[in-house]
Parts: sequence; structure tokens; C-alpha cells
Amino acid sequence: MTDPATQARNRWLIITAVRLVAIAGAVFAVVLIARAPTWPPKALGVAIVLSALYMSWAVPASLAHRWRTPGEAPTRTTKTGR
Repeated sequence: MTDPATQARNRWLIITAVRLVAIAGAVFAVVLIARAPTWPPKALGVAIVLSALYMSWAVPASLAHRWRTPGEAPTRTTKTGR
């Protein structure tokens, strides 16, 4: 079994890498939107931007949820406590 500190570091690196890849995809899509001469590639660029932003939010959250310590209570992320 690996050391808990090493495992936590590796998981943090994976979450950070996923966020960086998603932002790189969004930057690529913005460049595509800026250089596209017609509307179909621009629409594709908008779809890529939206999916990359969603990926940068949803994938790290799901990984953190999956890797949560067993028995640990889920944390509340909203002010209303829902």
C-alpha cells in the first residue's frame, strides 16, 4: 500500500492536470472561434468552450467525491446548507 501523503499528492496532481487540460481545451476553442471564417466552426468552438468549462468543474468534483475518506461526512458547498 502506498503512503497516504504520496497518495494524496498524486490525487491532487491528477485533479490539477484535469483542470489544466480542460482550460487548454477552452483556450484552443477560443482560438478556433477567433480564426474561423464561417459559423459552423465558430459554433463548434462555442460547444468546445462550454464542454471544457463544464469538464473543469465536474470532473475534479467527481474525483474528489470518489476519493473522499470512507466515513467522512460530505461537506456542504452552499450557504443554504442544501
